[in-house]
Amino acid sequence: MQELLDALRATAESTRLRILAALDRTELTVGELCRVLDQSQPRVSRHLKLLCEAGLLVRHTEGTSAFYRPAVSGAGHDLAKAVLELVDRHDPIFERDAHRLAVVRSERAEAAERYFESIAADWDELRELHVADGDVEAAMLDVVADLEIDELLDIGTGTGRVLEIFAPSIRRGVGLDLSSKMLNLARTRLDQARLRHCSVQHGSAYDIERPPGSVDIAVLHHVLHFLDDPAEAITQAGRTLRPHGRLIIVDFGPHQIESLRRDFSHRRLGFTTDDITAWCETAGLIDITVRHMSPIEAHDDPLTVSIWVANQRPDAPAVYPLEAAS
Repeated sequence: MQELLDALRATAESTRLRILAALDRTELTVGELCRVLDQSQPRVSRHLKLLCEAGLLVRHTEGTSAFYRPAVSGAGHDLAKAVLELVDRHDPIFERDAHRLAVVRSERAEAAERYFESIAADWDELRELHVADGDVEAAMLDVVADLEIDELLDIGTGTGRVLEIFAPSIRRGVGLDLSSKMLNLARTRLDQARLRHCSVQHGSAYDIERPPGSVDIAVLHHVLHFLDDPAEAITQAGRTLRPHGRLIIVDFGPHQIESLRRDFSHRRLGFTTDDITAWCETAGLIDITVRHMSPIEAHDDPLTVSIWVANQRPDAPAVYPLEAAS
């Protein structure tokens, strides 16, 4: 009862209701919310603190910024959803907020586009060396075709593409990345695609802040070759999996293209199946399989993309229900 009463009190104020309406469209920083509401940061911060304490919002930090989004479960989530259905979006106050929010989202999208343009040429050069991304993505979806997925964790999410392709098949998706520019790009892509059940936040492959046994699918998509300790990343990813959960690793097989170290900051020139299998087994994962995908067109040293799948043991600890991992 107390949880519900706190949530009711938190919604019964005009600024807080406007905050909920804005965040119902996209996650925002304090500064962005100040612009949307045309209010001072101390005032907005006080309202945000109350909404978080009442369980209506979730806060996560990203460098020097803090992003806010609606809670995904609990009494606060249910109440906010019910209240927002009663809001008249054509009310002049909400319409002004929506107009200012559109400006904020447009500026965010422009910044993301500028960053993507700055890296697109390098990405295109690398893509020419390996099998088409679409074929790899289709193969990844095949891996989970038999599953009902509550939560997917994409470690090293980059542009958020993995969340985008899995979105129709999952209840919730979370992407982690250390790069604020990549997170901005991913956030913009998810926002434009209206994938409200997917979100991204700052996070490291070596220190994943998720409870053990809280995730159905964990993905390391072209991440390991950037890391100095791939084995630890696999261990951390495996720790998050529920019983029978699956870890999907997509990366390059062994190759000799030294320019990838220099031009793309690759620490590892691909991985053998023996290496990946040993690391997965050390992490306690079982039933490891692999699929190798090579480009059709010949290259002097083509890149083989490999998809390894490892499963969590059926007797592994689990966190249920989903809200325990949110």
